[in-house]
Order: sequence, then structure tokens, then C-alpha cells
Amino acid sequence: MYFCLIPQITSASETLCCVSALTVFSDEGIQAEKRAISFLSKLRNELQTDKPVLALTDNAEDTEAWNEYMRRQQDLMEDGRPVSWFKSPWLYVECYMYRRIQEALYMNPPIDKFDEFKEGKTQSFFESQQAIKSLCTYLQELITNMENMTEIQLRDNFLKLLQVSLWGNKCDLSISAGRDNSQKSSPIDSLPDLQSCILVDDSNMVWSMLVAAQGSRSSGIKNARVDIVLDNAGFELVTDLVLASFLVSAGLAKQIRFHGKSIPWFVSDVTKQDFEWTIMQTVASNHKWMSASGVQWKHFMKEGTWSYHDHSFWTLPHEFCDMAVGAADLYSTLQGSDLIIFKGDLNYRKLTGDRKWEHTVRFDQALRGFQPAPLCSLRTLKADVQVGLQLGQAEKLSSQDPDWMTNGKYAVVQFCSPHREQ
Repeated sequence: MYFCLIPQITSASETLCCVSALTVFSDEGIQAEKRAISFLSKLRNELQTDKPVLALTDNAEDTEAWNEYMRRQQDLMEDGRPVSWFKSPWLYVECYMYRRIQEALYMNPPIDKFDEFKEGKTQSFFESQQAIKSLCTYLQELITNMENMTEIQLRDNFLKLLQVSLWGNKCDLSISAGRDNSQKSSPIDSLPDLQSCILVDDSNMVWSMLVAAQGSRSSGIKNARVDIVLDNAGFELVTDLVLASFLVSAGLAKQIRFHGKSIPWFVSDVTKQDFEWTIMQTVASNHKWMSASGVQWKHFMKEGTWSYHDHSFWTLPHEFCDMAVGAADLYSTLQGSDLIIFKGDLNYRKLTGDRKWEHTVRFDQALRGFQPAPLCSLRTLKADVQVGLQLGQAEKLSSQDPDWMTNGKYAVVQFCSPHREQ
């Protein structure tokens, strides 16, 4: 399992080699790239030979938090053995690897702000153009007819776009090791065929919560705030923006707060640069409805209806149940939300602690006290953790498809509210 991390280190090294060959940076920058490549080569060797996990030395904002976490891991080891790559929790060592890749850049200015995964994210966006155009066209048609929609029609379209955002999570470059994993077909047309692959579907609970939060349509009350904890850039991010656009246009939310990563993370995770770049690329499109969507999104950002936020906690190895203590400011911020949507596999693993839960354990129980506000997980399954299934459901899946937990074919929409009876 640990060796599947090597392609990510190799990819980062190869990207730096290509940049160096193109002489994008000055002579000073080229020398920095060579030092970073040497650092990554050493990192790869440490992983392959099960060397001890080393403390970070880059003096970044989160360095001490990482090193303190490592010291706690060391205290848990038996017989005083050092924490090593093969003898560490998988979630921790996977996050640690990406943080060490970032250390290679931090230690070597002027390339310290370079995104070694940007090329893959950009390529994924452009290779999904037909699907993006189709989705933006659908969105703009909805907005044009919004005033004439009944509440049932609003609900049906919300559920469709929630599922589009769910299945957008299939486009994950950290799983495909950077290979083409873009969306080619119409996301709306694909939904009926994918419905049977949703193992848990709490979509109606999410809808009911949003309706309750924003009041009746006739009242004109539009005070609900939705927070979206993003996962992948590229096509998935567009599906999230389309969902957010619908929520605002339909009066289901007054404010959307997007949460992304402060550093390049897990190959395709959204950073502020990715977020802003995606909106600007959409604005600049020569496709009428794609451009119209981008202009609307840019307006939402300018007027403050939408906002982007990052926090170092999202790129620490901590499980989310540690947030109230480890990042009290972020937890307090999330408590002001009417709905938090967590996208993707890594967020699900951190919600549940990446433990070997029994599949029938309730979702709220696996959160272990992390309930700052009503929350929903939209996730396609790509890791060995899943809770909230019916009795016998996992066994039936295993007999039909032994790789059901990791092949990305199946998905869940799971909801939990601190105010709802479980």
C-alpha cells in the first residue's frame, strides 16, 4: 500500500525537471529546482526503505504542529521504536508525504510558491470542456426559468445538481496517479445510470434542512449559509460551483463559503489559485452559457455572496474530531453554518478517522463528536472505510464486486445534524 505513494513523488520530481528544462526560472531558480529534485529523490528512498519519519525543518506556519503530531505518534510506539513509513497510520503517512513534497519547495526559494501539480489540474479542466459546457448550459436554463418553478421542481433540480457534484468526485488525480481522469460525457444524462450505485442517499434530508433554514419561498427570507469543503480542482470544482450557483439563485442560500487548501495537496485538491483560475477561465470561454456562468460567479465573489477560505488545519494529519481543540477558530467559524458539505474521499476519511469501522456503524457515531453544524458528505468510494450501511449490504457488495470500497464505482450522500434524532 505504501508504495502507491511513490508515483506522486516521482511526478513532482518530473514536473520540476520539465520546468528546469524550459528555463522558466532564473539561474537561481534552476539551482533551487535541482536541490528540490535531490530532496524528493531522498524522500522517495526513505519511503522505499522504511526509514524513520523525519521532523520538518522548513519553519512554515504549520511546521511545529506537524512535528508535535509526530512526537505524539512516537509516544504511542512500543519499545521506543522510531516512527517509520511502514509502521505509521496510513492517513498520517499519506498526508506527511505531501507535506514533505511541499517542504522540498519551501526550502528552496524562489520556487517556494510553485505548484508542482498545477499542470495536471489544468489539463483535467480543459479535457472536461464538453461536460462543463453541458453543465453550464443546464444551469443557465434553470436560472432563466427559476421564477416559474414549483417547489417540487426546485427540489428535483437541487437533487440532480447534488448528484452531479457527488459524481464529480470521481475525477481524482491522486488516485489515477496523474493519468487522464476527466469527465467526458454529459453529467446530467449520466445520472439515471448511476442512481443504483449510491449506497446511502440522504439527499432528501439535505433538502429538508435547507428549506427549513431559509424559510418559505413566499416569505422572501434567504439567510441560510452553506459551507463547501472542496476536494478536487478541474471538473469536480465546476460541479461544486454550479451547485453553489443554483443554491443562491434558488434562494436556498444567501451566502456560500468555499474552503480549500493553503498548499498543493493530494495532487488535485483545490487551492486559492485553482479556484480563481477556474472562474476566470470560465469567464473567458467562447461558449455563451459557460461564459455567462463564469460572469455570474465572478459577480458573486465580488459582492461577497461567495468567498474562498483556507486554513492550515485542512492540510494537517488531524482527524476532524480534533478540530474543536486543534483549530478552535475554524470550528467556531463552521458552527455559524446552516449546512457544511464535505466533498470527497480524504474528507470522509478524516470525518471518520480512517478506522476499520463495522459497515453498519452509524455515520454520526463515526464522527466521534464532530458536529459543528448540520453536515453532509458527498463521496465516491476510493478508500477502505465506509459506515452507515444496512445490515448485510456490505457482504452483498463484496460478493458482487470485491473492490467496491476502492474502485470509485459507488458513492454515498450521508447527512448528520446535531439537532436531529439519530
